[in-house]
Amino acid sequence: LATANSISGVIHGARQIECTINGLGERAGNTSLEEVVMILQQHKDLGLYTNIKTPMLNPISRLVSDTMRMPVQPNKAIVGANAFSHSSGIHQDGFLKDAQTYEIIHPDLVGAAGSKIVLTARSGRSALAYRLQKLGYEFTRNDIDVLYAHFLVVADSKKEVEENDLRRLAEAYVPQAVMA
Repeated sequence: LATANSISGVIHGARQIECTINGLGERAGNTSLEEVVMILQQHKDLGLYTNIKTPMLNPISRLVSDTMRMPVQPNKAIVGANAFSHSSGIHQDGFLKDAQTYEIIHPDLVGAAGSKIVLTARSGRSALAYRLQKLGYEFTRNDIDVLYAHFLVVADSKKEVEENDLRRLAEAYVPQAVMA
């Protein structure tokens, strides 16, 4: 609740709030600078502004993490390694159709490397086709349907399907002749 309380405070007249990088501070309950800054950035209608250079949020987060030897939780908003990762099929499909469906903040705006489509057993056909295309492979919809069954066998055996796994799947695939 630290972030919500801080935002509520400035909305109701507080002129200053104390923030920390990555939520690290003396005790628990410290609000994260990156969360406060991006809430204010995204809600310009509040009329509250900072002079924070938002593309520096991820680099400063990494610096603090490295200096303190305290890794950032992967699922941490704004600066976590998974903040711009998509691994669920319907989520991936929506993101591929319109990134703003699931990312109201562009990764560049906070100095993040970019969005990632992570292939797991929960991924769908559109994510598989997208990742194969990024590797230079082109397949028809029917090919993807067949490849998807093989993909699931691999995905069920590991946490994440890597590029090498995809290359092996693509190179082992032989399209079946269609009899008319």
